[in-house]
Amino acid sequence: MHVKKGDEVIVISGKDKGKRGRVLAVYPKKNRVLVEGVNVVKKHMRPSPKNPRGGIIEIEAPIHASNVLPVDPKTGKPTRIGYKVLEDGRKVRYAKRSGAILD
Repeated sequence: MHVKKGDEVIVISGKDKGKRGRVLAVYPKKNRVLVEGVNVVKKHMRPSPKNPRGGIIEIEAPIHASNVLPVDPKTGKPTRIGYKVLEDGRKVRYAKRSGAILD
């Protein structure tokens, strides 16, 4: 996956195109990511001990990973991701737009 938990991303397609948010969770088997404040859906909840009133609540739903791009730390614009191995042997992600290291 080109994004990790905690990355700041921009949504590049769909109903929330242009929104920025932080990645809350990554689901690699489903190729989906959960982004803060993006793809907010209404869910009908039955009353339970955890939620005694029940009712309609709004939660974020996962979106496909191909619909988000990480934010370049230098320019603040969306960027594609590349991988390179440093001299000390670490494999890191870098922004293709500016060359800045993301990890």
